[in-house]
Amino acid sequence: MIAQLTGNLVRSEANSLVLDVNGVGYLLFVPTTVLVHLPPTGDRLTVQTHLVTRGQPDFDMTLYGFRDLPELHAFKLLIAISGVGPKVALAILSNSDVSELARALSTNDTRVLTKIPGVGPKMAQKLCLELGDKMATFAFETRTERMVEGQQTAEVNAAYEDAIEALVGLGYSRADARKAVDRALANAPDRATTSALVTGGLALLNTKR
Repeated sequence: MIAQLTGNLVRSEANSLVLDVNGVGYLLFVPTTVLVHLPPTGDRLTVQTHLVTRGQPDFDMTLYGFRDLPELHAFKLLIAISGVGPKVALAILSNSDVSELARALSTNDTRVLTKIPGVGPKMAQKLCLELGDKMATFAFETRTERMVEGQQTAEVNAAYEDAIEALVGLGYSRADARKAVDRALANAPDRATTSALVTGGLALLNTKR
């Protein structure tokens, strides 16, 4: 299972993007909340992912991407409801922030939901009935997770840029330094400190000599 991808943005379209991860291009379908926060083409991007498979008669695998864990968890809760497929779930997340969605579902506010394309009155009522209690707890967890994730993301991004500058200072080209740090981060995402990324990057650069 692919839980998360970090790579360079190749291109984006109306509801999807392509991410280059160590030379492999991944097509991900995403809500607009991801698209409106995209970095420039070629820059680094991390997305939380969920793989949906479809069996007979036409086997198919589709990868969906999200900007953070709360959005990913909301997607999983939505597609677990009978009648809500990935396309409708993406539409819901594209038209409503996770916190707003949690509030609407937990307070049975169907008016907010019926404004979303693909969600009629019956579907809105069903979502409130089946997800209301879960979303009441989820709303608090979402605020907490986003505060923690925001801090962690800022720390990783700072370490990433500092590691590149350190390698450039040692005489490597910026392009080679960026590629080496990208690979070092992909190889050990749980050790994303400046020193660890510099050490990992140097090891990769030295193997090329």
